[in-house]
Amino acid sequence: MAAAAAVACGMSTSFLIRLSPSPPASSHVPLPRSPASSARPRRASSVSLSTAPRPRARAAGSDSPSNFGGQTSLMPPFSLMLDEGSRSKKPYRWQRVLLKVSGEALAGDHTENIDPKITMAIAREVASVTRLGVEVAIVVGGGNIFRGASWAGCSGLDRSSADYIGMLATVMNAIFLQATMESIGIPTRVQTAFRMSEVAEPYIRRRAVRHLEKGRVVIFAAGTGNPFFTTDTAAALRCAEINAEVVLKATNVDGVYDADPKRNPNARLLEAVSYHEVQTRDLSVMDMTAITLCQENNIPVVVFNLQKPGNIAKAIVGEKVGTFIGCTKDQDQIVGNALDQERRLVNEL
Repeated sequence: MAAAAAVACGMSTSFLIRLSPSPPASSHVPLPRSPASSARPRRASSVSLSTAPRPRARAAGSDSPSNFGGQTSLMPPFSLMLDEGSRSKKPYRWQRVLLKVSGEALAGDHTENIDPKITMAIAREVASVTRLGVEVAIVVGGGNIFRGASWAGCSGLDRSSADYIGMLATVMNAIFLQATMESIGIPTRVQTAFRMSEVAEPYIRRRAVRHLEKGRVVIFAAGTGNPFFTTDTAAALRCAEINAEVVLKATNVDGVYDADPKRNPNARLLEAVSYHEVQTRDLSVMDMTAITLCQENNIPVVVFNLQKPGNIAKAIVGEKVGTFIGCTKDQDQIVGNALDQERRLVNEL
């Protein structure tokens, strides 16, 4: 009808061919394939249509897999996910300790700034307890190399600058002790209170705790990173931060005396004293800031002689050694627990 109307109007019908609608898609006729393409074999489908059941994977060490919603759990049993250190832990009195080693103790007989025999003795005793599952952190002093309080005022050196030099001395001791420990197979990390990225890690509390949980020894150097604070205060602070249970202060004397044993030959060794006695009697154990910090956080302190073989291991596992500072009523409980643990170990052997 459109063509008839166009003819009636005298119009050309050539444009009607161009405007005619295209045929529907269903009317499209596919072209015949060439002989070469028809001879080519059809590729097999990558989807398997087999209805045979697939074998289910079972968790290692389990006879029957655990199914959740029809799927098999490929997680290993919880016991297999525990690391070796967590399985080897024994119920000792202290599970995480902080060992404070003074710079004078590292000097030994003072013929050199650092005595390699002393550092090796420390490394071997620390190794003996870390293999038992006890987590050990160490704070080192620097008095064997440089003591800031002694040099303040010399040649115009102010106290702050002198203390910073003393912090660098503690880093030197820490690197030396780290090398000694790693030479006998103890994984060790040094963390400094201020950044020295080329030689040590910066102090990050969560990273330090993670190192301890993995069985590594962490050495804290550079004190607190602030002048006017001793490394004893740094030991009390780091102990509270990493949730250690005790500060073990290794010195050149057997413990705390009621007088200076170098000046008074009749000085008596005290087995147990309270925080209050240390403060009121002005016992030269730690500075008052460190003692107060330990008292406020209920952190006991054990002072012992570093030069006696076996003292470090005894102090770490909670045996009676040196002088116990803290709540004196807890001392008998500590000794009793240590004896019970020894009997238990003997029975296990």
